[in-house]
Amino acid sequence: MFMQNFINEIDFQALLQVSIIIGSSILISIIAYFISKKYIIKIIHKLIFKTKSELDNTFIKTGFFEQLAHLIPPVVILYFSQFYPQNISSSVSQIIKFWIAVVIIKTIDKFLSTTLEIYNTLEISKDKPIKGYIQLLKMIVYILGFIIAVCVLVGISPWGVLSGVGAFTAVLMFIFKDTILSLVASVQIVANDLFRVGDWIEAENFGADGEVIDIALHSVKVQNWDKTIVTIPTYKFMESSFKNWRGMEKSGGRRIKRSLFIDVNSIKFCNTELLEKLDKIEILKEYLKEKQKVVDTTDEITLNKRKLTNIGTFREYIKRYLENNPNIDSKNFTFIIRQLQPTSKGVPLEVYAFSNKNKWAEYEAVQSDIFDHLLVALKEFDLRLYQEPSGELGTLK
Repeated sequence: MFMQNFINEIDFQALLQVSIIIGSSILISIIAYFISKKYIIKIIHKLIFKTKSELDNTFIKTGFFEQLAHLIPPVVILYFSQFYPQNISSSVSQIIKFWIAVVIIKTIDKFLSTTLEIYNTLEISKDKPIKGYIQLLKMIVYILGFIIAVCVLVGISPWGVLSGVGAFTAVLMFIFKDTILSLVASVQIVANDLFRVGDWIEAENFGADGEVIDIALHSVKVQNWDKTIVTIPTYKFMESSFKNWRGMEKSGGRRIKRSLFIDVNSIKFCNTELLEKLDKIEILKEYLKEKQKVVDTTDEITLNKRKLTNIGTFREYIKRYLENNPNIDSKNFTFIIRQLQPTSKGVPLEVYAFSNKNKWAEYEAVQSDIFDHLLVALKEFDLRLYQEPSGELGTLK
């Protein structure tokens, strides 16, 4: 009896009309979306490919138009919702507006990503990266968009909710503390040009020694020379020191600073036999000829006359040898061959010069070639490198 009365009360004609309207609106929205994806977007892509500029191709690469097409179904349904019964129309309208808000948020996200892609193709992007700012904008869009979308769904004014956010400022600052610190650090990094993508940086505290491959809002990625990747919080660069090798790379030179530790027991005055042997070295002939005019070159051991020492002559040899080395720039950079304070491991004879090869492999090859030669050459000056007594005794055996 109850079911009979319930069925009798149903207006099947009105229900059929509502079903047809709703079904038609859904079907039309699907067809419109299909047409836009299948035909309209392809036409837009063809028009873009015909332009001379390559920048607009980025919109295709990031799928911006595909995302924009997602607006068609909710907009079509929203239009037809005005023909729905009043009690259904308001509910459907709120749900569709929520849907539209979500799609708009994602569309703005795609547009910001496209903007970043286009900017990264410009030369200025190497000096002024904006990835961190784009990420911050995306975060703001998602937060505000979510608040607006929820307000639309529940049917309340978003402006009242947004104005009340000020009361939670302290909480928000605590929650987004790292984001705020990273934003400040990003501004300082860009404004002061501390480093860029492609720079070689060294940050010992974080185990980073390699090339910067990405600068984002929250993190900086450094690919070490062993191909491992270190991710460092952006704000940490403002708390600790790091070394940027860009200046070296731009200068065209790279410093060589290495010492030979000379055994003190091998240092002596040059006797006639040693001087005759050294006189056969072409780059020392002029030097020895000049010195013979002002120093005593006999075998007499005396401190009353100026005499040449084998370590002093070897220092001059290193100087002249490097001045004639095509891989060393002794004119435009600091160039010093100096003797440092004696230590328990001998007398350091330091080479402080700059190679005109600053690529790592080439630089190491130049440095190795130089010291290969010097390690052998010092024996011609009757000099020995210092080594632990056990090592020398092992050699004597």
